Amino acid sequence: MSEVVKKKNQLQEAFHAQSEAAVFTKMASSDHGLSTKEANNRLKEYGLNVLDEGKKVSVVKKFLNQFKDLMIVILLISAFFSVVINGGEDISDAIIILVVVMINAVFGVFQESKAETAIDALKSMSTPLARVRRDGNVEEIRSEKLVPGDVVLLEAGDVVPADMRLFEAASLKIEEAALTGESVPVEKNIYQKVNVDASIGDRFNMAFQNANVTYGRGVGVVVATGMNTEVGKIADMLVNFDETQTPLKQNLNRLSKVLTIAILLIAVITFLVYFLRGGEPFKGLMTSVALAVAAIPEGLPAIVTIILALGTQILAKRNSIMRKLSAVETLGSTQIIASDKTGTLTMNQMRVEKIYTNEELKTADDFIDLSDMTLKVMNYANDTKIAQNGSLIGDPTEMALIQFGIDHQYDLPKLLQVEPRVAELPFDSDRKLMSTVHKLADGNFLVAVKGAPDQLIKRVTKKLVNWKITFFTKKNHENIVNINHFLAKNALRVLAFGYKIVSKIPELKTNSLESDLIFAGLVGMIDPERKEAKEAVRVAKLAGIYPIMITGDHQDTAEAIALRLDILDKDSKDTAVLTGSELNELTDEEFQKQVKQYAVYARVSPDHKVRIVKAWQNAGKVVAMTGDGVNDAPALKMSDIGIGMGITGTEVSKSASDMVLADDNFATIIVAIKEGRKIFANIQKTIQYLLSANMAEVLTIFLATLFGWGVLMPVHLLWINLVTDTFPAIALGVESAEPKIMEQKPRGRAASFFSKGVLGSIIYQGILQGVLTLSVYGAALIFPAHTLTNFSYKEAILALKNIGEGVNKSLTHVAAIDQLQHADALTMAFATLGLIQLFHAFNVKSVHQSILTVGAFYSKTFNWSILISFLLLALTIVIPSFNKTFHVAHLDLYQWGIVFIAGLLMILIVEAVKVAQRKILDLTDLK
Repeated sequence: MSEVVKKKNQLQEAFHAQSEAAVFTKMASSDHGLSTKEANNRLKEYGLNVLDEGKKVSVVKKFLNQFKDLMIVILLISAFFSVVINGGEDISDAIIILVVVMINAVFGVFQESKAETAIDALKSMSTPLARVRRDGNVEEIRSEKLVPGDVVLLEAGDVVPADMRLFEAASLKIEEAALTGESVPVEKNIYQKVNVDASIGDRFNMAFQNANVTYGRGVGVVVATGMNTEVGKIADMLVNFDETQTPLKQNLNRLSKVLTIAILLIAVITFLVYFLRGGEPFKGLMTSVALAVAAIPEGLPAIVTIILALGTQILAKRNSIMRKLSAVETLGSTQIIASDKTGTLTMNQMRVEKIYTNEELKTADDFIDLSDMTLKVMNYANDTKIAQNGSLIGDPTEMALIQFGIDHQYDLPKLLQVEPRVAELPFDSDRKLMSTVHKLADGNFLVAVKGAPDQLIKRVTKKLVNWKITFFTKKNHENIVNINHFLAKNALRVLAFGYKIVSKIPELKTNSLESDLIFAGLVGMIDPERKEAKEAVRVAKLAGIYPIMITGDHQDTAEAIALRLDILDKDSKDTAVLTGSELNELTDEEFQKQVKQYAVYARVSPDHKVRIVKAWQNAGKVVAMTGDGVNDAPALKMSDIGIGMGITGTEVSKSASDMVLADDNFATIIVAIKEGRKIFANIQKTIQYLLSANMAEVLTIFLATLFGWGVLMPVHLLWINLVTDTFPAIALGVESAEPKIMEQKPRGRAASFFSKGVLGSIIYQGILQGVLTLSVYGAALIFPAHTLTNFSYKEAILALKNIGEGVNKSLTHVAAIDQLQHADALTMAFATLGLIQLFHAFNVKSVHQSILTVGAFYSKTFNWSILISFLLLALTIVIPSFNKTFHVAHLDLYQWGIVFIAGLLMILIVEAVKVAQRKILDLTDLK
């Protein structure tokens, strides 16, 4: 590890804006490279050309860190006291809690490995070997041995081993998608002047580590290695960034604090009441602790985990792969979607959109004659290979031209058999042209030329219109320039096409081969927007989500696509485009004030993306960030939810993400957001259901303590909390989304599980459940069952033994009947509380809407959960062998009738309250 650490700081300068001589001077090198001795010395000074993994945390420490969470601490304390209260005899509650805590800890350790995975993926992209000039000779060395000042040779197929300032470039093209996000290879030019503040994509005289050489050759001097390279800077950000706490985590923390305060208050008040009534202090303490344990929703963490896990399965079927469980819910709170352009909003595939031929501007779908010369030249002057399976291999721009021909049934392979290529003059960045020579059937030769319009027009002397060749006039020139300008203004990449017929193959030099041309036409190409992306943007805006585009592409292209997708509004001046160089001129404070003005960012670098995400987060927004390149990884990790691309994404970006799109489609994000909103709403329902139930239990026991009643036993609470309630709680977690959920504003970071009336509902519904349970218990004591009063002494004693009640020999007949009456009342209270909570599950399907509106029996899963839970509750009472375990008695039809009436009252009273709430809300809206 010590070799990786830099022993001496490397120069950090704008080498792209300096002359070759200046760079060689500062690197203390020359075009002959370094000597082996000097290279070894520098290796000792600067260290290996590898990425630093940072300080790794051991698995044990990661595991222990999971137990610092407040909710986990509360659960562990409750597990301890549940054992103490039961004298160590019944530890089932504690075991269940510990299992939940352990599962949670394992998930946490798994997720914390993300950053290390991302760094490993970065390292795996590096090339193992590099060709360098050492001692005046070319030799191949391991790339990790490269040092600043080394001279490296590049050719097509190489992976750039370090950041380099180029001083030779012969038709050199380098694909820098991993760093810039743009898949079209960059043409390198060592003569073009580059500004100091130029973005990575505009540094035409530089080659960056991990980029791919796709064409030509070049030579450069290494100016940065290891963590000093652009990729190294990204690795440094990945290592040092702390992940943003998700809204779900924040909500659960707030819930834990509320529960902690409530539990402490319950325990203190219960102890004081017990003590003031003259009870024993120790017994009062144990009762207080029992109430506190009853107040804790032990199953909540497990149920939340199950709901999130089920959500990931649903999303996986919709092309959204969740790498982090909590990210499922975070999607629902998203307020800003910062999306990459290429491949996410667009097809990541160049397409011909306009063609100007025969003095007519056509769309790509218009009819075109197969003998058209523009169509012919674009297919002939082309190096794209057509595989046997029909797929295209080559440069994206050239493939777009061939695909245009295929779409119009242009049979290129067959035509080339008749008119084969016999010579060519490859493209180079100086003349910006490419020419091929084809032998015609009459013995003449066709010279097909394509290239930059400004360069090709200079070589044109004639034009072809309606198969007539005429002189190319000044007016024709102006017209072509205007058409070119119109296409370019619409962010189309324009190519011009010309040709000539000659009797023999000219000298393969531009002056002879590419002169006296006949103008054929122009083609405008673009990476078009996805068809479904515009509708997805519309839905996002309707849902109150603000979509922004962040791209390494040029400003004009970014603006054109943004206008097509309605990310930018033509008639609005509220949003604009900001370039990376313009962002550099703003301080963080200035940018924070202006961030809401911009919806599109062009020519940005990795640190720009991080600044944009941070600015929106500082504004209190929940930010989702999409990305596919290495350059996106820091921002993906910094955002509240990082979204990687499954098809075009690098392993680095996917490793830094919380979610991966299997189809790289922006529309899939909107589908996932809807699912996320549904999941939050369902978790909220589950919390409302469980906490109101726990409140009812606490209130029932607390008031029973005041009255001197023995209403519920620990086994009853355990059965209701961990068995009867669990199935409806999980079923609520997979309920369908409520209508118009995507027309609501995002809840944002400040919203909690108790917002939108949930807290009030928990309180009054918990009180109502407790009052109904105690009412049934009291009624059972006052109005005992008719069959009970007719019991003989022997029948009464036998009945007491069957339900596990202790029988004293001195017990009188009256006392035995009285004890049975109490057992009946206890059983009815247990059944009532359980049944009320099952009926209450229907209530929490919506906070304010009637169960008739949301569909009481719409979900089969929910219906089965209620039925199974009721059977589990009823079995403890109906089956004699369970009576002794649960200390319950048989109930007759009269008693079951009272229990069911109490359950129905829970629904009727809550429905009445909801009617009043809706009227109040309607009046508030009118105001």
